[in-house]
Amino acid sequence: MLYVVSPAKNLDYETPATTDVFTQPELLEHAQELVDVCVELTPADLSNLMGISDKLAGLNAARFADWQPDFNTDNAKQAVLAFNGDVYAGLEADSFSEEELDYTQQHLRILSGLYGLLKPLDLMMPYRLEMGTKLENPRGTNLYQFWGEIITDKINEQLAATNSKFLVNLASTEYFKSVKKKNLNAELITPSFKDWKNGQYKMISFFAKKARGMMVQYLVKNKVEDLNELLKFNLAGYEYNEELSKPNEPCFTRRIEE
Repeated sequence: MLYVVSPAKNLDYETPATTDVFTQPELLEHAQELVDVCVELTPADLSNLMGISDKLAGLNAARFADWQPDFNTDNAKQAVLAFNGDVYAGLEADSFSEEELDYTQQHLRILSGLYGLLKPLDLMMPYRLEMGTKLENPRGTNLYQFWGEIITDKINEQLAATNSKFLVNLASTEYFKSVKKKNLNAELITPSFKDWKNGQYKMISFFAKKARGMMVQYLVKNKVEDLNELLKFNLAGYEYNEELSKPNEPCFTRRIEE
């Protein structure tokens, strides 16, 4: 199995990495093209483009100005340890053993607006560039046009390298739109997570994001390779709900007393 997740807006470059092992992103020449576009934008341009505050726009303008593709542990950090959002809180990669990190490195990929596709231990410099950004670039008017078939081709390459029959989509709609589903050389599995609220099961964004990370943690720690084992996911009170599931779209539900 290969699984994909979204990145996070929040980053943590203060906490020391829990491993000295790292790799380099494979699509840096493409990232450089995007940086060359973004470095020409003013903080005001970035604020309008990304819908962010002036302070955040200034920070990200400085990040683009400082960006250079010679990554090391002084100026960059492993992606799975640098991202600091809800998915990564559920994943808890900072608690993984070296063996578990190695397995994660083989089976998890992180979609990225700037880097395209990251392995967990790929070093990355801090950035903010969401996949849905309508950024004029040499290949089109947005990042989906920029990345084209590149991300899908790289996923297929890594599906083949790991002999994976399944691609587990744990990414958001915004990010998975960068993958050409019809061109994938694997069966696509898209889990969903719902919590009981006001008399019915609903997808609650915060909980669903964290559950996606917990699903990755479960897949890694149990070295899950088939769908039947995936359906046994049971962390934090979630369990497989056959009634709410669809083919290739297993639904996991949780009911906590209100």
